[in-house]
Amino acid sequence: MNGHTGERILVLRYRFIGDTLLTIPFLRNLRRAKPDARIVWVVAHDSDDVVAGIPYVDELMHWDPRPRDAGGRGTHRTWRAKLAFIRELRRRRFDRVYVLKRSLTSAIIGWLSGAPRRIGFATEGRGPLLTTRVPYRHDQHEVQNFLDVLRADGVPVHDDHLEVWLTDDERRFAAEFLAQHGVAPAQRLIALHPFATNKPRAWHEDNFVALANRLQAEQNARIIVFGGPGDKADAEYLRERIAPAPIVAVGTTTLRQTMALLERCALLVCNDSGIMHLGAALKRPLVALFGPQSPVKFGPWGAECAVIYKHLPCSPCRQKFWHDCQPSARGKPACMEAIGVPDVLSEIRVVR
Repeated sequence: MNGHTGERILVLRYRFIGDTLLTIPFLRNLRRAKPDARIVWVVAHDSDDVVAGIPYVDELMHWDPRPRDAGGRGTHRTWRAKLAFIRELRRRRFDRVYVLKRSLTSAIIGWLSGAPRRIGFATEGRGPLLTTRVPYRHDQHEVQNFLDVLRADGVPVHDDHLEVWLTDDERRFAAEFLAQHGVAPAQRLIALHPFATNKPRAWHEDNFVALANRLQAEQNARIIVFGGPGDKADAEYLRERIAPAPIVAVGTTTLRQTMALLERCALLVCNDSGIMHLGAALKRPLVALFGPQSPVKFGPWGAECAVIYKHLPCSPCRQKFWHDCQPSARGKPACMEAIGVPDVLSEIRVVR
């Protein structure tokens, strides 16, 4: 990429797919300002696939202290592994570290790295560990919060759009997969992501069924359902009730294959999820359904993204479900039950 004659820069922003994608504008503007720097980005094992091919960093390093039962690999669970990681950071003699994660642990890692310049958010009592303290704002999107870190460090910001990088092989897979399922190249394909890790945050499955049947009837479209391995049983529920039966790509495709399939879709309707951020990064028109969490900070970031959010008096909530509110007869919080199929159809007419 470059001769690495400039400074050595470490970026700490690891964990979820959505957070990883939202870091891309930060990295693009940083690379533009420092073309000769060596930029190393610390990410988690389960989110690095989404940024494969990124041209703005020289290296991805993995930090994963979470145990397997919490979704991690446990690579850095032991004190020995943690110490080895810190020693490796110190060996590289970074000049500057950007601490984009807001936890105290991430600021400690930045401080222990030995980098003389440490720029990050002044949250959770982390100020003494940083050399440049950046106010964190809850009233703007996370993309802009990240870019504020650059601005505070005197780095100019020129743009803020998301990106992903697909290969020809991945696009070829998508074409062959869809052809095998009887989808013509010009046929309108609509994606649904009806699932959520925390089920009360998801719109009810019956709503997605009703929506899918309306869309297939009114738009002559095929429906494709995306989800992970843990969503297979719920996906079968949808398959049995949507007519004609949808294409179900749930737990059978890799993340990169899912991205290639999603690129082919004319529209995505989804819950608040990593797939939502993927759709935005792929510049797909989408409608995202928000209930417990406010979309102000973590909504889809793109020109053709619509959000349905009823903003009840209790919104955004602490997400202590069934302590702060009572479930509906269908086991959902009021903020999700307040969203009806006609609401979604109205938004689709705007973004389509």
